[in-house]
Amino acid sequence: MINPLNDQEQFGLRLGLVARLWRAEIDRRLATFGLTESRWLTLLHLSRLPQAATQRELAEAVGVRGPTLVRTLDRLEAEKLIERRIEASDRRTKSVHLRAEADPVLERIEETAAAVRAEIFSDISSDEVATCLKVLEQIAGKLGGTPRAMRPADEDR
Repeated sequence: MINPLNDQEQFGLRLGLVARLWRAEIDRRLATFGLTESRWLTLLHLSRLPQAATQRELAEAVGVRGPTLVRTLDRLEAEKLIERRIEASDRRTKSVHLRAEADPVLERIEETAAAVRAEIFSDISSDEVATCLKVLEQIAGKLGGTPRAMRPADEDR
């Protein structure tokens, strides 16, 4: 006989499932504009960083490995949405910068993400969201997540 999962076991499983479903819904809606998850997620993270990021920092923010990000950056650069610049302080390091041509694409990404959020949170109170955020922050802290990683990017600006 299989024992039912306790609440903590269910929490971990559901957390991963919800994150995947959320990204998949945004991905589905943006696919009509030719945006893949790797491209829109990279642009979104880059737009929310307080300053230009190195390729390594951006890969970390997106949650992918360097070589995976390089392929995505190659595509975004070919589309003239980003540019990579060699850093004067370390010629081996490249920083990634958004170009003005990315603005309408970012607007579409932000509008789509906002629509999905509005639907998701339509019947969830702000108190419930605040409680969930507090719990997630505590869990992240116990897993080695830094306070900075848990703060919204606009708090750094």
